[in-house]
Amino acid sequence: MTPRETRLWSRLRTLRPQGFHFRRQAPFLGFYLDFVCFKRRLVVEVDGGQHNDPIQADHDAMRDRILERAGLTTLRVSNADINTNLTGVFDAILRLLVP
Repeated sequence: MTPRETRLWSRLRTLRPQGFHFRRQAPFLGFYLDFVCFKRRLVVEVDGGQHNDPIQADHDAMRDRILERAGLTTLRVSNADINTNLTGVFDAILRLLVP
């Protein structure tokens, strides 16, 4: 886990008392999901610089469609977003958790 992912993971763990249990690197449909809250069917994927590659972007889009068909919503955030605006990233996650 990168230092940025560790920062996000620490914030996600604070949601446990509210019943939002996130798992890290959870296997699902042949994928490993960065962070997932199965209760709310939310996947948070952290993308590094390699995700700017068109082939990787196509793979990510295909993966997101497969997860969507399985009833999961994927939120993609970048390492840069976590580094510069962790509060904003966390707020975006909260908006998806609490309808």
